[in-house]
Parts: sequence; C-alpha cells; structure tokens
Amino acid sequence: MHTDQSPSDIAPEPEPREECGVFGVWAPGEEVAKLTYYGLYALQHRGQEAAGISVSDGKQIVVFKDLGLVSQVFDEQILSSLQGHVAIGHCRYSTTGGGTWENAQPTFRTTAAGTGLALGHNGNLVNTHELHERARQLGVLGKNGATTDSDLICGLLAVAAADRGIESAALELLPTIRGAFCLTFADENTLYAARDPHGVRPLVLGRLERGWVVASETAALDIVGASFVREVEPGELIAIDAEGLRSSRFANPEPKGCVFEYVYLARPDTTIAGRSVHATRVEIGRRLAQEHPADADLVIPVPESGTPAAIGYAQESGIPYGSGLVKNAYVGRTFIQPSQTIRQLGIRLKLNPLREVIRGKRLVVVDDSIVRGNTQRALVRMLRESGALEVHVRIASPPVRWPCFYGIDFASRAELVANGADLDGIRRSIGADSLGYVSLDGLVAASEQPKSRLCAACFDGNYPIPLPDDALIGKHLLESIGDADAASARMTVTPAGYGAEDAVRRP
Repeated sequence: MHTDQSPSDIAPEPEPREECGVFGVWAPGEEVAKLTYYGLYALQHRGQEAAGISVSDGKQIVVFKDLGLVSQVFDEQILSSLQGHVAIGHCRYSTTGGGTWENAQPTFRTTAAGTGLALGHNGNLVNTHELHERARQLGVLGKNGATTDSDLICGLLAVAAADRGIESAALELLPTIRGAFCLTFADENTLYAARDPHGVRPLVLGRLERGWVVASETAALDIVGASFVREVEPGELIAIDAEGLRSSRFANPEPKGCVFEYVYLARPDTTIAGRSVHATRVEIGRRLAQEHPADADLVIPVPESGTPAAIGYAQESGIPYGSGLVKNAYVGRTFIQPSQTIRQLGIRLKLNPLREVIRGKRLVVVDDSIVRGNTQRALVRMLRESGALEVHVRIASPPVRWPCFYGIDFASRAELVANGADLDGIRRSIGADSLGYVSLDGLVAASEQPKSRLCAACFDGNYPIPLPDDALIGKHLLESIGDADAASARMTVTPAGYGAEDAVRRP
C-alpha cells in the first residue's frame, strides 16, 4: 500500500474537488462501526482519497484508517472487530496537507490524563499558521507526521482537555478557530459535533431508535435509517452521552452557507437549510434557459452533476431532453498513472458519446461549472467529432473567478479560465458555438436562501471570513513550515501519554 503518494485523477481536468465528509453515531446496542461505514458510503462523493473510522467501547478508542475509497479501506472482518457504542467516521480529499496515510482521519491524540480523543474535520481554517505557532509554544506538535489543520485542532483540544475535560476545552478552543469547520469528535464515552459560526459547510443531526447521528448531509441519515431532527446550528457545540443531548453556544451565528453545495458538492437527494438540492438544480436549469436561450434540437447533460439542471433547461425551453453522453461510473480516483496513449484519450475515460443521438443535432450541453476549461474543450471537440452540428454550452453556476479557502480545492486563480477572460474569450477557448452561465442572482434565487446568508466568494470574491496574507494560507502551508518543526518535534519530550499511537491501527 502506498502511503506517500497522492492518488491522481485520470480525467484531463478534475471537477472542483470536494472537501470531506464527516459522520458520527452514539448508539449503545447498535453496530456503530457498520452504521458509520454506510454513512461514509453515502458521503463518498465528498472525498475519495482516504477513509477512517474510530470506535470506542467506553474503555478505549480504536482508529482504523487508510488511503482509498470507503469500500476499499473496510471489509466485514475489520468492521466486526471495531466494537463499541460511539463512533466517528471521515472520508477525505486533502484540502490542507498532502494525501498521505498520516493525514487520513479521524486523527487521534491522548490527553495528559490518559484519555483518548478522535476527531474528523470538514472544511478549512484560515488561521492555521496561528494555531501552529500556539501548538509549537505549548510543545504539542505531534510525532504522528500529520500536516493538517485538523490535527492541530485535535492536538490543541487534547492538551486543553487535560485539566478541564473535552467539553469545557472545546468551548474554550472553538472560538479561537477561524475558518470553515464541521467537526465530529469523541472520547471514550461521548460524541461531540461542532459547526463554525458561519455554517459554511452543512452538518445535520439525526435520531435513531436507540441513539443519535450527526452527518455532513441528510442523505447519510437516510441511508442508516435515522430521522432528520435539525441542522447543527452555526456556532453550536453538541455533546451526546448516556445523559442525553446537550447543546452549547461558543459563538454567535453569522450564517454564510456555501452556495456551491447546491451547485455541485452535495448529493441531489440531500436537503440544505430546508431546500432540496435536486429541486434547486432543476430550478437553476430553468433560470439558465430564461437567461440564455438557444435555438437547438436537443438538451443533454454532462452526467451526473449536470443532469438536474439539464432537465430544468429542457422543461423551461421546450427543447427535448436526451442522454447523449454515457459516464463510466467506475472511473474515479486511482493510484495508477495513465499511460501516454490513455492520457491522450482524455475525457473518453470518463464520458463517451452516443453517436446515434448526437449526430446531426444542434446541442445544448449543460454542465455544473467550468474551472480550467480543459474538460469542456475536450467535450466540445468530442461532440463535434461525433457529428454534432452545433454545441451550445450552458453552465449551472456563474464563472468561477476566485479560489475557495473554506474547504473546496479549486485551481489557483491564475489557472481559472474565467479569471481575466470575458464570456466570448471563454467561448472561443472551449470551442463552443455559444456559452451562457446562470447569473449569481439566478443561482441565489434558485436556492431560496437570502443572499446575505450565503457565501459566494468563488464567484464574487467577497470572502465572509477574513483571509491572512498569501504566505500564511494554502494547502501545503504546514508542509512548508514543517521540516524544521518535524526535526524539532522528534527531539521534544511530550507530556505523559500525549502522542501515543497504539490505538491507531495501520494496515
């Protein structure tokens, strides 16, 4: 098993990278590891790089994690060995720190008092450098080789919990963390969940017959048979144990939910802030047809993320809807680097045209977004080679002009095709006969959320959480300052019990 190599996507241009999925369950008498497995399975779209589950039986926490998809990391034997009543799970795409085993989550620490702490994180912090400096001053930079903001949170929380307990420590630490974070964490007996004051990423609470569930999306509740109770509120910390559920506020809520969750990130069968993601995407397609009509014979989606918007476009325009592209559902993230011959095939590894549907037609092609433009360029070329007379591209989001620092791994601003290019310039770049993006106002209206409660920074550059200097932010920030720290940490005597990894099982 490779542990020092990031999986590569074999498509010529990856979609906007998701961030992560988190899941937690407190349910005595249930097979919590298997519930967590299926919860992560439902959240697999949010991160395909690594997966992990921690389980506690009240006496000890055991963490099992590895690189790969949920179904690759876990099997029946492993899940059966993870016995307990409280569990958290995580599926990862690396938005801070490289794609190594050490950075897979849940991350694990022990406190000076000898209790365990496992933590999973969805989002990105913007004061990582500050937290790193604090961890350095406290002498708690771990020996586990992790280079993530998530591990910094876990380490600082473990230290603070030594003399006041995890719940009190969290209420003290969380107000000092800036950025996007949905956290699930647990000690030997209690499940915790917390959401940043802006609620950038979704996090929901569900009820089992004999327990509770927290998850990144409502779809994961459905999969494990949990009923939706409510969203975890921005600025809220939840604790669940034998005494029941407790809720505390660590910050005043200032909601700024990510509008791109509606466009692409979330599953279509998820509900966010009371609004169906699928219904939102269909409505985006309708508004796209109103704003950018086309004289065409057929509307086709780029599956799967473009499908609901294409349905809406067809309904509003009256142009027939059809399936002109077949997606290979089994092409995803892989450790196998493509050969040059395969690389030249590009997008056909993922999408292949139905020539008899496309030939002789004027097409409206609906996709969720354009990032670098490579995929759309290859797609337009492929459709023309398959006999399309015209190709009119319609995009179910505004132009992506700014990178995200709150949990989506977009390209750098210099790589974004919409940065510095006008609409006709982008159209020429991808080779389309016409190009239309839904307006930001149209997208917001489709979400049925007030614009004041949404983050649209990737479209308008208005970042609701202030960003540090460029030198103090970025995916590999901790690696860039970590070489000297790692050497220092290897010579540092840590507090008793801290950094112990005997509870983390490595394949």
